[in-house]
Amino acid sequence: MRRPSIVCTAAALLAVALAGCGSGAGSTTSTSSGSGSSAGAGSAAATVDVNVGVIPIVDVAPIYLGQKQGFFAQQGLKLSLTTAQGGAAIVPGVVSGQFQFGFSNVLSLMLAEQNSVPIKAISNGVASTGVAGQDFGAIVVKKGSAITSPKDLVGKKVAINTLKNINEVAVRESVQKAGGNPSKVTFVELGFPAMPAALAKGQVDAALVVEPALATVKAQGATVIASPYVDVAPKLTVAMYFTSTSYAQQHSDVVKKFQTALAESLAYANSHPDDVRTVLGSYTKIPAATLKQITLPSWPADVNQASLQTLGQLALGYGLLTKAPDLATLLP
Repeated sequence: MRRPSIVCTAAALLAVALAGCGSGAGSTTSTSSGSGSSAGAGSAAATVDVNVGVIPIVDVAPIYLGQKQGFFAQQGLKLSLTTAQGGAAIVPGVVSGQFQFGFSNVLSLMLAEQNSVPIKAISNGVASTGVAGQDFGAIVVKKGSAITSPKDLVGKKVAINTLKNINEVAVRESVQKAGGNPSKVTFVELGFPAMPAALAKGQVDAALVVEPALATVKAQGATVIASPYVDVAPKLTVAMYFTSTSYAQQHSDVVKKFQTALAESLAYANSHPDDVRTVLGSYTKIPAATLKQITLPSWPADVNQASLQTLGQLALGYGLLTKAPDLATLLP
């Protein structure tokens, strides 16, 4: 399968960034010439078109719900939601102006910040429940596997959605805590929807799967051997929404409107679990019966900065980062 770029070099990302900045990387209003969001702010009838890069997983259910409930329309925003395999593929799209906003795991954002990529996190995205065995992400093995602990993953193949991101760190930490050598794990890059079949066919020995694919593998008899996000930090902030620094500077009013609508969406998702399961069926191919079995994550309003500091230190120790992340610059 075609593999998206996971960690671009600083030079390559900066080249994309410069191209994005040069193009204006802005949204256009349907009632103006597209001169910027300030034009839209002056008219109640103005609608700003924004394209958001997302991943087809349970994490982003709030933005789909917010779109359905009209929260974004109330702010004068018309959303186009474009799916990608992982946050690392979305970052260059945001910087280049392909997307005005994007959803990414927080480690991909830390990697981008480390490489001086001009991005800014603007809102919380999703968080772990903090409960081992009852989280929306898990390391699983197929039914009947001899693997019973993360320690047994040494020398084995483990599927993650993108290499060099939060899921690699999470798996390594689960292995480390179980007494295994995390450097001896082999990672295979697969999209979440492809993981159940790969696991069943024995193409990989284990997989870090998130919902709704997690419910699918459980239905196939898979066994959960670890809750890696819980192993990283209590109630870990797993992903966030972000934009480019140039877009944030040039269209600050649009960013504020997006943040307002997203905050409503996160709160709605937290208080309407049945609606979350229903909307999942609109952008995934998971059967309705399986959707009922999904373990939902948490969508808090605030970012758990302590958990991100822990994640950054772990990523540094495992060699994914070369320095501690500058959270003051990255976070809203």
